[in-house]
Amino acid sequence: MRIGIDVGGTNTDAVLVAGRQDEDVRVLAAVKTPTTTDVTAGVVTAIDELLRDAPEGFEPGQITAVMIGTTHFTNAVVQARDLTPTAVIRLGLPATAALPPLTGWPERLRVAVGDRAYLCHGGYEYDGTELSTLDADELRRTAADLAAAGVRSVAVSSVFAPVNGTMELEAAEILRAEVPELRVSCSHELGRIGLLERENATVLNAALIELAGRLADALTDALAEAGITAPLLLSQNDGTLMDVEYCRRFPAATFASGPTNSMRGAGFLSGVADCAVIDVGGTTTDIGMLVGGFPREAPAITDIAGIRTNWRMPDVLSLGIGGGSLVRDFSNGERTTVGPDSVGFELTSKALVFGGDTLTLTDVAVAAGQSRVGTMTALVRRFDADRARAVLGEVSERIADAVDRMRTSPEPLPVVLVGGGSVVLPDEIPGLPDVRRPEHSDVANAIGAAIAKVGGELDRVVQVADGARETVLAEARAEAVARAESAGARPGTVEIVEIDEVPLAYLPGGATRIRVKAVGDLDLDRVQTREPVGVPGA
Repeated sequence: MRIGIDVGGTNTDAVLVAGRQDEDVRVLAAVKTPTTTDVTAGVVTAIDELLRDAPEGFEPGQITAVMIGTTHFTNAVVQARDLTPTAVIRLGLPATAALPPLTGWPERLRVAVGDRAYLCHGGYEYDGTELSTLDADELRRTAADLAAAGVRSVAVSSVFAPVNGTMELEAAEILRAEVPELRVSCSHELGRIGLLERENATVLNAALIELAGRLADALTDALAEAGITAPLLLSQNDGTLMDVEYCRRFPAATFASGPTNSMRGAGFLSGVADCAVIDVGGTTTDIGMLVGGFPREAPAITDIAGIRTNWRMPDVLSLGIGGGSLVRDFSNGERTTVGPDSVGFELTSKALVFGGDTLTLTDVAVAAGQSRVGTMTALVRRFDADRARAVLGEVSERIADAVDRMRTSPEPLPVVLVGGGSVVLPDEIPGLPDVRRPEHSDVANAIGAAIAKVGGELDRVVQVADGARETVLAEARAEAVARAESAGARPGTVEIVEIDEVPLAYLPGGATRIRVKAVGDLDLDRVQTREPVGVPGA
């Protein structure tokens, strides 16, 4: 048995499931509670309610693992709060000086992380040969400056670090020797090929390190309070897992894990591996594509709070439409607006159907007779039902258009509706002929966390000689599988879910960028022995 929890902006959902991974998984109990300002308190409440709803005879000691997906770190970046003052050290001189670190960052985030950057010698060419030699004395002078400024966290990036991360590791060792309490994040452990974007992802990770430590401690204490001794695992943004110790080192890996969990849960509940997923929450509607049971990844460059990164992220289109969206000028058909602002986790106190004084999209759904929630339904049913249905029709049309924008083929595609806010959408949506709303769809995100797998990834530029392509690809596949197994996947369950090869015509010698992703079921026996889970693939 294991618990899956997903912390959203409006609700914290939790499920208790039995069964191994995707095989015969049964939902034994499910709860939805309002998210609290203090995320940890919301998790404690959700676990308490879940354990009360568990089957008779259930004991917390039967739980083998707890999986949590959280928006905590994403919210910290978006709101520019709780970020640790961070310096970035780039190993690339005499090259790369034209575009210094933090180029293109929004001013408020530059200030929030300390706006401190250093250019030092080092780095590699695409084939792993040295660009310039690492200068230890230069790094020691930099470390002295960091200590004098009181910097507690550092991001180290190097040109072509995914090809060879040795210089980053050597630099980290020198920095720690000079400033022992310094926390160091290395870019080769975090991002892909692409210096600026990988560097940005590393800076964000370094700025979240201290927050990750506090959250990890709080979540661990929350489980202990509930009498749960099972290991704690956190969802990554590609649908795989990492243990709490790796979360302390790589908190940025949780970015966008919420939509990922929802899509994985939608695929599991509907039994469809290839589909569009519409996840309606309290504040936003996230639309994504499931391919082979995993979310389609975004293009190489993804935007996080205005910062370009090349982190592995699901390809999601978000609309400011949710169950808590504010509805204005309801009686005026031409001027009625829905969202993008929302009452969020205050839905159960501010919406009219819950005795509040704010007209939300959930109130409109109740007025239209499409949903039955709340305690004051008679109040909103006095509204014009035809007008309510017209507003919901406009919302459905906007969402159907968004699904079309995400499609890459004209072929018929099932559409799976999930999320607590999906009550605002009908079972039949014009333009989407095959709409499905599976059982437990309102907690699909928590189920996605509970069934998450373990992954390994390889992203490398290699030289492919004539006739050697198959050999190179076979070696890449084998290394990705080995990384997945070392990260905690059960041997024999690992499969290749994605492989890309891009010839780099601008480089000599048959240079090709190869990226392979492998995933497998979580090895629960290994988890029980507290072996590390979720080492990120570089």
